[in-house]
This record gives sequence, C-alpha cells and structure tokens, in this order.
Amino acid sequence: MTKYRIKVKEVLSRIVEVEADNEEEAVEMVKEMYRNCYIVLDASDYNETEIDVKR
Repeated sequence: MTKYRIKVKEVLSRIVEVEADNEEEAVEMVKEMYRNCYIVLDASDYNETEIDVKR
C-alpha cells in the first residue's frame, strides 16, 4: 500500500459592513473587531471545501 497526503481545506467567509472615512480605515476596523473576537466565523459562514493531493 502507498501512503498519500491529502489536504482538506474548508473556507469560511462573511461580509461585514462598517462605516469609515476610507477603505484602509474600514479594513483596520474589521481586523481589530476580528482580533477582539467581535467577529467569530462559524458553520453558518461555510463557503467551500477543497480536497487536493499534496506531492
């Protein structure tokens, strides 16, 4: 028998709306919200699964 390394990758994503003066500020606001656990992705944010052979 041969061993194979198979990568399983699940992607979670969510659109978050914020009000900011510019795009950079909006991104920083969402990063801070994520770091402080105000945004927590879960199964309802499921987007896709990829399964690939790793060589």
